[in-house]
Amino acid sequence: MIRMVPYTVGNITVLGVEVKLPKTTLLTLSTDKGYIMCGALDVSLLNDRLKDRGIIAGRAVGVKTLDELLDAPLESVTLTAEEHGIKVGMRGYEALVLMQ
Repeated sequence: MIRMVPYTVGNITVLGVEVKLPKTTLLTLSTDKGYIMCGALDVSLLNDRLKDRGIIAGRAVGVKTLDELLDAPLESVTLTAEEHGIKVGMRGYEALVLMQ
């Protein structure tokens, strides 16, 4: 099952997407500029093989809901996210505000 939910973050609406898969759930919250995601996000892949795309993204681990993703500290972020002031340890909500 796929569920899409709008969330108000700062002055914008972000899109929350929840994908129920066998034994796991993929979670992401995205703006027009970047996104945060659950532990399934491979930040190393984005930094290495897809570096030329300049993807702004962060990863939070141990989250089970979109609300938890908003509140969780980011465990890793892409190099491009760092260039935009997004840091490891920053809460998901704060990172999304910087992605506006």
